[in-house]
Amino acid sequence: MKRCDIKRRPLADTTLSGLEPEKTAYREHDGQGLYFRVKPNGGKSWELRYKKPDGKWSWLGLGSYPEVSGAGARQKAADLRADAADGVSPLTAKHARKASEQEAANSTFEALALEWIEIRRKRWAPSTATRTIGALKLHVLPVFGRRLYASILPIEWMELLQGMERQGIIEQMGRVRASCKEIYDLARATGRTVHNPVEGLARFLQSKPAENYAHVTAHELPTLLRAIAAYPHALDVRLGLRILMLTGVRPSELREARWNEFNLKTKLWLIPAERMKKRRPHTVPLSRQVLVALEQLHKITGAYSLLFPGRNDNTQPRSNMTFNMALRRMGYAGRQTGHGFRHIASTTLRENGFEKDHVEAQLSHVEDGVSGVYNKAIYIEQRRTMMQWYADYLDELEQGNVVQGQFNKAL
Repeated sequence: MKRCDIKRRPLADTTLSGLEPEKTAYREHDGQGLYFRVKPNGGKSWELRYKKPDGKWSWLGLGSYPEVSGAGARQKAADLRADAADGVSPLTAKHARKASEQEAANSTFEALALEWIEIRRKRWAPSTATRTIGALKLHVLPVFGRRLYASILPIEWMELLQGMERQGIIEQMGRVRASCKEIYDLARATGRTVHNPVEGLARFLQSKPAENYAHVTAHELPTLLRAIAAYPHALDVRLGLRILMLTGVRPSELREARWNEFNLKTKLWLIPAERMKKRRPHTVPLSRQVLVALEQLHKITGAYSLLFPGRNDNTQPRSNMTFNMALRRMGYAGRQTGHGFRHIASTTLRENGFEKDHVEAQLSHVEDGVSGVYNKAIYIEQRRTMMQWYADYLDELEQGNVVQGQFNKAL
């Protein structure tokens, strides 16, 4: 559109978008001192012509188009003219507004949450970071992310958390509440707020009771072992369940494992501290059966750094529900979980005469009886013998050659 074709002012949106550049830059008056500038390269912007205190005229940029629309530019110009009428320089007012907008942007709940995440993620395991950040993005930021954190009332937080309660996601609600309380604690500790609106809400919300990780009875174990061996849906998951059973590690420790943690010559798996619940490195002896399973798994995922790479992103581990979903498909929903294999290992080993300290060391439990100073390879030789016995025992159970005890006896 040519300048000469302009029919009315203020300039219509179609005019603003359609104005063509010329050999030299030009301005078109929109009204009341507001001008639309078009450069030879096609760039467009808004400028306000105003009189300085010394009586001279000057130009003040109000932003580029289309980032700043016609309506937006006219509002900015009106605000600056009002400041000028009060004796405030439009340039000074513009800088003050920009500083105020920046301060407001830094005072949103999302900005505070991101600051907290950067501080805390240094001590988080990757799975913790993924779970915590994901929960905030899903449940909190869409609601409160752009709000000024100091303006969000306790009753609003209560309504958000009670909404999660009604969805039945009690455990996740508790984690979200704890995270948001810490986020406000950061603001309070750095002098940016006095009150924490999330503090004290836990007394009026549900809490998830301590979970008794489901596990089958001794009588049901052989059938479960055979079901795992016959699992048809994914060979890597089948092998993962077998390794989980044979080692007694936590599901997350296996699911997030990397190939470079395994030394097949020494038959040891060194889990780094950042992936352990207690943030201490842990050494796991590998039985013959585990080594065979690892060899088979390596043929499937050995090209990746992770033993169980994600399907959509091979740099991230498989979902934390991978093993439990497989058990559900086998018909063991509510009867066996990945974590429940640890209980089976603990009870079976204790009932068959293995030392409690050796069993607790294998499970990486913190026990007063397991040395004063923790050693990641404590009782390693005893545990080699113990876990090889355990692997052989489970194989015999699967084949139906052993009469087993009861897993629910007290330790």
